[in-house]
Amino acid sequence: MNIWIINHYALPIDCAGGTRHYSLSKVLKNKGHNVFIIASSFDYLKRKENRLKKNELFRLQEEEGVHFFWVKTLPYKENSLRRVLNMLSFSINILFSREISILGKPDVIIGSSPHLFAALAAEILSKRYKVPFILEVRDLWPQTLINIGNFSANHPFILILEKIERYLYRKAQRIITLLPLAHLHIMDKGGQKDKIVWIPNGIDLSLVPQIKPLDFRKEKLVVMYAGAHGLANNLDILLEVALVFKQKGWQEVEFRFVGDGPEKPKLVKKASSLNLDNVFFEDPVPKKNIYEKLSQADILFFTLEDSVLFRFGISPNKLFDYMAVGRPIVFAANIVNNPVEESRGGIVLMSNDPVDVAEGIYKLVKMSPEDRWQMGLNNRKYIEEKYSIEYLATHFEKVINEVLNR
Repeated sequence: MNIWIINHYALPIDCAGGTRHYSLSKVLKNKGHNVFIIASSFDYLKRKENRLKKNELFRLQEEEGVHFFWVKTLPYKENSLRRVLNMLSFSINILFSREISILGKPDVIIGSSPHLFAALAAEILSKRYKVPFILEVRDLWPQTLINIGNFSANHPFILILEKIERYLYRKAQRIITLLPLAHLHIMDKGGQKDKIVWIPNGIDLSLVPQIKPLDFRKEKLVVMYAGAHGLANNLDILLEVALVFKQKGWQEVEFRFVGDGPEKPKLVKKASSLNLDNVFFEDPVPKKNIYEKLSQADILFFTLEDSVLFRFGISPNKLFDYMAVGRPIVFAANIVNNPVEESRGGIVLMSNDPVDVAEGIYKLVKMSPEDRWQMGLNNRKYIEEKYSIEYLATHFEKVINEVLNR
């Protein structure tokens, strides 16, 4: 099969960011399929052009064994109109690209929805090539903008996105969702239940080094957050937790933030204003190196903004990365599906109150090292049994075969 995956923000493992389609494509390639990932060359974390030379518009390039077709898009610095133009330029450029023909005629086109314009372009291309279209729903647009971006449901831009959303649900032969309960939203917007398939994020365990036992002799334990620094990540909470630790004289812990994103400058400024000498900020780490970085932690921290958006569940890459390295996790979020609770791999807090979270972390700090290590082992076992990328890619392939054999 010749499979096209259109995902504006797809990345290989030498970058920090979303590598779901890289990992799935690697397994599909080993099964004998040709897979091309069509993505923007503009690095959305570093906010700079990362792949193409000044006069290039497109490039087909092998990245860590997987083929990427890089597409030039307009640059931007902040979440403003220029970011919307960046999204539109990606979709328009692939629709009018003659160079895309070097990928050969596809058998199926998968459009992923970090935003709806890319998925719409994928659907238009599927009609042009007369092949099936599969929609992958990552974020629920435009619901995400309403719940997290504080847009009015009657804003003209939201109404346009909703029309696109409903159109894509009708036209897709299959709808893959990463969220376990997203079918409730999709059906409410006109999607058919028998089209919807849940395939969450997962872990390529071949990238994860042998898990290392905790260093029981350390004077200070490392509480680490690694991932995007955005609004939904609610990282102000962890700074306030660090302040609680400082005020209470709990000196057994240092807090490390690894990653980048639009909220990072504000977080750095806030940490400085609060004189948090127990907080350290670090640069983002490429996927192929993230597990070594995570292994430096004694406790890993996960939180999300308390939003009705998460009533459909979550499937965050970073949480599964945390679990794969065999570390206990403090999970501070009120979410329908809770992998840490299911795995018995840490402390689960339904509150985002800084004092409650601080006391939860401190409870874990005061546990015996052996108990913390057992929690980490529980997390690793859970990932191996439920979220290996080989298992998920086989499910992904099955969905494609069902569409092609209709």
